[in-house]
Amino acid sequence: MGSIVVVGSSNTDMVVKVPRMPRPGETVLGGTFFMAAGGKGANQAVAAARAGGAVTFVACVGADAFGEQAVQGFREDGIDTEYVFTVEEAPSGVALIMVDDGGENSIAVATGANARLRPHHIDQAAAAIASADVLLVQLETPLETVEAAVALAASHGTRVILNPAPARALDDEILQHVSVVTPNRSEAELLTGLTLDHPSRLDDIASALFARGVDVVLVTLGSDGCYVATSDRREQIPAFEVQAEDTTAAGDVFNGALAVALSEAMPLRDAARFASAAAAISVTRRGAQPSAPHREEILQML
Repeated sequence: MGSIVVVGSSNTDMVVKVPRMPRPGETVLGGTFFMAAGGKGANQAVAAARAGGAVTFVACVGADAFGEQAVQGFREDGIDTEYVFTVEEAPSGVALIMVDDGGENSIAVATGANARLRPHHIDQAAAAIASADVLLVQLETPLETVEAAVALAASHGTRVILNPAPARALDDEILQHVSVVTPNRSEAELLTGLTLDHPSRLDDIASALFARGVDVVLVTLGSDGCYVATSDRREQIPAFEVQAEDTTAAGDVFNGALAVALSEAMPLRDAARFASAAAAISVTRRGAQPSAPHREEILQML
């Protein structure tokens, strides 16, 4: 079993199903409302744990019912919560999500306690990061904290997966410590300044990221699968065909499962297919963490 440390956010998702996304100033009467555990970091930690990884999560939650429920959920999934810190000065993060009839979503996030995750918290988790097979990070927590985690992991030879979401510009100082970067289309465009207006542009995007120090580029393309590039191999891996119900957290499930596969030293192509299968299952279900499949389901899909 591979060991994985996830550094990132934890939110409670409040979800409304709508027939279509409202225009500015418009009210659309929705259908089902439900709440589910979410947050990119937490989603990825849960996805990795269910996919078979030994997961430690580093995060901040508020001293409130949402935070208590989140931590209890992590423990039920077998995640080590020693470094999930409770802070008094901010509430737990909350995300407001609309999902339309086509399964597409629109999300607004109140960051809350996630903004309180600081480099000194990374210092407290240093032993876990140093001994892990993989560190998995995203960008819903302060960038200085991500930088500290990535630098610490790199100094100890821990493989770093960066899911650059939500999209933002990044310095080469971060990217040169990253083993695998996993943007979607828009994130790849923002990272490189290139427009992904044709499949051939994927090679240009990969080359641009290699030049900034990344070892492996893996662009997630939704129903078009994923593009995987190394210094000597580039290919597009098709998606598994499913009927999408809710795409919320599909990328997070992909990254969590990818971390597990790479922690187990799967060949990159096999790891990408493992992650793609997990993501495909997730979009057939509602909610973020509730949609993450268990390992036996992923293997059955494969």
